[in-house]
Amino acid sequence: MKTTKSKTEQRARRKARIRAKIFGTKEMPRLAVFKSNRYISAQIIDDSASKTLCSAHSKTIKGKTLLEKSAGLGLEIATAAKAKKIGKVVFDRGGFQYVGAVKAVAEGARKGGLKF
Repeated sequence: MKTTKSKTEQRARRKARIRAKIFGTKEMPRLAVFKSNRYISAQIIDDSASKTLCSAHSKTIKGKTLLEKSAGLGLEIATAAKAKKIGKVVFDRGGFQYVGAVKAVAEGARKGGLKF
């Protein structure tokens, strides 16, 4: 009988807990962040219509470290959101801790003009 869970199972449980409370609407869509060891991506999603309104990925952003790319990613997603006339979003950290790259995306998006 195995009682310990793998990292991915633990993150999936945290993500499910978060998603039970967070829902993106047309007026206030969800800003979802996914982070791997190498890249980070963000999407703005309208859950009521099940549509991705805009997205950005760190592959297209200049920077040396993941942290630098994450801040640029936040600015880029905020710019794309402004083009679609989105001003307010709900932040979904996707089960990841709100530190490092995930925090940098949020701060970059705030700097770009998005309200959480």
